[in-house]
Amino acid sequence: MSTLQWEWDRLYRAASSGSEHRAGSTTGLIATDGRVRALVLELARPADWDAVSSVWRGVQADMALPAPAIAVSGVDGYQLWFSLAEPVPAAQGQTFLENLRVRYLGAVAPKRIVMLPTLDSSNAGAIRHAGLVPALQAASGRWSAFVAPDLAAIFSDEPWLDLPPSADAQASVLSRLDCIKPADFQAVLNQIHAAVEKGAVPAKQVKEPAAAGKNLDAQQFLQSVLNDESIALHLRIEAAKALLP
Repeated sequence: MSTLQWEWDRLYRAASSGSEHRAGSTTGLIATDGRVRALVLELARPADWDAVSSVWRGVQADMALPAPAIAVSGVDGYQLWFSLAEPVPAAQGQTFLENLRVRYLGAVAPKRIVMLPTLDSSNAGAIRHAGLVPALQAASGRWSAFVAPDLAAIFSDEPWLDLPPSADAQASVLSRLDCIKPADFQAVLNQIHAAVEKGAVPAKQVKEPAAAGKNLDAQQFLQSVLNDESIALHLRIEAAKALLP
């Protein structure tokens, strides 16, 4: 087993997948029971490191979570790859990512943001996940790759590599990362549930990106939860109740 394969397995392999890392494939990210360990937030069209970095910094400073991996998509965006120590249902992953979107990317058009895994609208009951990194992208002829935090900003204009990245270099980037512990992930979900049930954002306020101009208020947060069909139904129902006059 290569060092890159080992690091990939350590961070992202779903417990029961039993497959090898293959560039461009999603095999291995989704367990046979639909659970996942990798949660991916992508901002594209165009790539915007200032916005993405607000999420990358925020989860560490405001939520005391390990830093996610930073990747360039090979086409037109940045990705943040969050690693969970234990797999969770895809719906919980979507709830976690939606919370980050609302907190840190509220001023960004939703059509520029992709949160994976998600249900595949073209295949009932199927789960769609991100393509593996690094990989050659057919749409651009360029490579996706994990990048070190201190180099991420230089890819804003060209979020790709022209040549395949070194497997050892990719493994080195991943080796510095840790998984989110189950208790810490559950604590974030508990905050989200509390915000929905009480009609308020979590007590610990998080700043919006500079472009947003102000913090997201409780009504905006709840409305976002209500409108997002990818969020678990019981959370959307509670959001609707909280928004009733």
